[in-house]
Amino acid sequence: MSRKFFVGGNWKLNGDKKSLGELMQTLNAATVDPNVEVVCGAPSIYLDFVRSKLDAKFGVAAQNCYKVAKGAFTGEISPAMIKDCGVNWVILGHSERRHVFGESDELIGQKTAHALESGLGVIACIGEKLDEREGGITEKVVFAQTKFIADNVKDWSKVVLAYEPVWAIGTGKTASPQQAQEVHEKLRQWLKTNVSEAVANSVRIIYGGSVTGATCKELGSQKDVDGFLVGGASLKPEFVEIINAKV
Repeated sequence: MSRKFFVGGNWKLNGDKKSLGELMQTLNAATVDPNVEVVCGAPSIYLDFVRSKLDAKFGVAAQNCYKVAKGAFTGEISPAMIKDCGVNWVILGHSERRHVFGESDELIGQKTAHALESGLGVIACIGEKLDEREGGITEKVVFAQTKFIADNVKDWSKVVLAYEPVWAIGTGKTASPQQAQEVHEKLRQWLKTNVSEAVANSVRIIYGGSVTGATCKELGSQKDVDGFLVGGASLKPEFVEIINAKV
């Protein structure tokens, strides 16, 4: 079955109304491949602003959310609030949430369950650190992370899995297309064994980790790479080149 190519831009803690406004003008004016689903992950304080300025052909994502709809959780935002801004996606489990902010697999699973129950699509991130890859436990790590997510998913049509080797995020090091394909293929096999063959064939597994205009075409040509989660390059005009990697 053919899986619609998916390109997410994760703006992280970057931009202001001026620079993001200019970026959105560039995106709105660009000719982009209509066969690609594009979602931009904006800082939560700008979700309303971005949704109002970005052309409707682009989706918008929050970069995080909490596991309940409301309550005494200072500083958090909920899927209900995200949806109230007209935003339909959230990024969960990004390595920076895991390793900078100490979020556990269990918490990420709980957030995933609540976001999906609330009607958001989830870009669920997994990936190993450099010492884990060098120690030969990449599969063990990413399968364990995936299990915590999978145990909390009822409807896989709303989930995109993002494989992001932590050693390649923001370092300029990219996993080779072969390294990416190898992990994506093993993840698909894990889904086939532990969830179902139908889910394994239909769920999109995207790659993140220093994706650029220069690396995107070869990465995107791999059989099990269904798109990208793009960091720094998503704030630049070259994001359009990455969206059009399959053209």
